[in-house]
Amino acid sequence: MKKRKFGLVLSSVLAASAILGACGAKDEKPAKEKENENASSGESNKEKAFSVAMVTDVGGVDDKSFNQSAWEGVQAYGKEHNLEKGKGFDYLQSKSDADYDSNLNALVRRDFNLIYGIGFMMADAVEAVATDNPEKHFALVDAEVKADNVVSVLFKEQEGAFLAGVAAAKMSKSGKIGFVGGVDIPVINRFEAGFVEGAKAVNPKIEIKSKYTGAFDKADLGKITANSMYSSGVDVIFHAAGATGNGVFSEAKERKKKDPNANVWVIGVDADQYEEGKIDDKTNVTLTSMLKGVNTAVIDISNKAKKGEFPGGKTLTYGLAEDGVKLADSRGAIPADVQTVIDEYKEKIAKGEIKVPEKVKK
Repeated sequence: MKKRKFGLVLSSVLAASAILGACGAKDEKPAKEKENENASSGESNKEKAFSVAMVTDVGGVDDKSFNQSAWEGVQAYGKEHNLEKGKGFDYLQSKSDADYDSNLNALVRRDFNLIYGIGFMMADAVEAVATDNPEKHFALVDAEVKADNVVSVLFKEQEGAFLAGVAAAKMSKSGKIGFVGGVDIPVINRFEAGFVEGAKAVNPKIEIKSKYTGAFDKADLGKITANSMYSSGVDVIFHAAGATGNGVFSEAKERKKKDPNANVWVIGVDADQYEEGKIDDKTNVTLTSMLKGVNTAVIDISNKAKKGEFPGGKTLTYGLAEDGVKLADSRGAIPADVQTVIDEYKEKIAKGEIKVPEKVKK
């Protein structure tokens, strides 16, 4: 009996060992594969998790111009990589320049991988916050900061504005055109310089009125300035004033509604502002817009950073040759013969045959 019991127990142990051994052998390969899959999945999630965010200047994210273009770039990057707003991409709006530092620091605390400061006015804040957070990556648009963890993004606004000047001078019937700027800073000076140079290239006798409103977020100032210019005989106004420029459109549309035959035009800036000039299905006061590829630059730099190729310490400059600036489709507002002249100048500038100044020649 004892031998029989011992034999049964031994058989049971051996059988259990065989089963456990078989299970172990069966699970060994999947476990290995699972480990590899987890590692691969982790790498994939890490890549997808690369997050970007931006801080607007006082113009606001819906200025239909500069900040809005940047935000469109951030959103496009987020969509491309299936990111969630608020976690993978986001923005903070600045109501005044006092918000710049606090907004940038807020995004640092939220651990975004790449943080954009949008606009020349944010240079000091970006420099300060980047210095305090050397492990973080920042991008500054329209100004330069010399730091290894900051990439500076500039545009040759004067080149695109030159084409706007050509269009304005060729389309003016009064021989008087206007420029409405926001704050008197180098980037806006480049818009004015190019506009003046382009207009004079096709009409040396053109009369150009220039006015800086001192703000990027005051549509009422834009409207008042435009009213004064149109009343003086100006018939084409190019604005580089952010949300202040919305007032220029308002004034032009009011005048066009009162007199459908009036030759009243606005040239938009940064983004295609065709919709801003729309009165009805047949009437629009937007002649064209000088596009500035802020959105394109944001997508380009974000993807570089995501791949581990963040261009820290460098200044990237986008001009006509890089397709960084250009004129928007005029939707037929600019006749073919005028467009031909614009295209000829565009080619000469892109080839370097014409050097457009960054400041108005005195």
